[in-house]
Amino acid sequence: MEEQRTAVRKMQDYISEHITEEIDITDLAAVSSYSPWYARRLFIKYLGMTPSVYIRRLKLSKSALRLRDEDCQIMDIALDMGFGSVDGYQRAFRREFGCNPKEYSTSPVPVWLFTPSLIIDKERNVSNMSEIRNVFIQVIEKPARKVIIKRGINATEYWSYCKEVGCDVWGLLTSIKSISGEPVCLWLPKELRNPVTNEYVQGVEVEPDYKGEIPEGFEVIDLPASTYLLFRGEPFAEEDYVSAITEIWDAEKKYDPAFIGYKWDDRNPRIQLEPRGERGYIELVPVKKI
Repeated sequence: MEEQRTAVRKMQDYISEHITEEIDITDLAAVSSYSPWYARRLFIKYLGMTPSVYIRRLKLSKSALRLRDEDCQIMDIALDMGFGSVDGYQRAFRREFGCNPKEYSTSPVPVWLFTPSLIIDKERNVSNMSEIRNVFIQVIEKPARKVIIKRGINATEYWSYCKEVGCDVWGLLTSIKSISGEPVCLWLPKELRNPVTNEYVQGVEVEPDYKGEIPEGFEVIDLPASTYLLFRGEPFAEEDYVSAITEIWDAEKKYDPAFIGYKWDDRNPRIQLEPRGERGYIELVPVKKI
């Protein structure tokens, strides 16, 4: 079983590293050490789609972000992402997102980007989380802003939120250009909860005068300018994400902000960034001057 999971993760990594190239099942079979037929079968078993669908959706999602953020030609993006023709790229883009690339580049709207879940490979070399590790703390200022959020009902953390709302919300949020560069997860203070049990949400921070489209089922909240302590752990192996989160939570509990002239601020949300092993786990905890 673990050998199969390892093979699928190797295929995912290969796709990610070669996404702008032409990838076929023989390439994936080679990195998985299985036959093309069996590699395809494993891919479908663990990811619920064929490799070709996975590759196409990932290419289209990455191309959408380029259209949103860069001043570039549709032809250039189509060729850069390995599509055989501009017409083929345009048809695929419309099927995936409901609009053509030109429309999207001139007036980006929220779209459901494909954000694949990575298979956890337990056979990789994992870091020893028991060794002494550093936690870095930095004071940062957040400007006044709006946050487009999707609420749950009783969610208090990521997994309960996914169960209530769905894990694919992140792809839609990623398509909305954020002033902080990426979507965020928030633990809301009581004043911002609706219902009162709804503590944990996912959202994207935008400018205070944001006039863009709000996706159906989402809403906008206003947050004031505020001060945060950013807690960041060291890089971690993806298999160790639970330990990486726990070490930051332990550091937050032990830290006394009075040492630098602050106290905790319970009227602003705590913020969680997407756990990415290469940068370390990051949380922002609101504080105010004593």
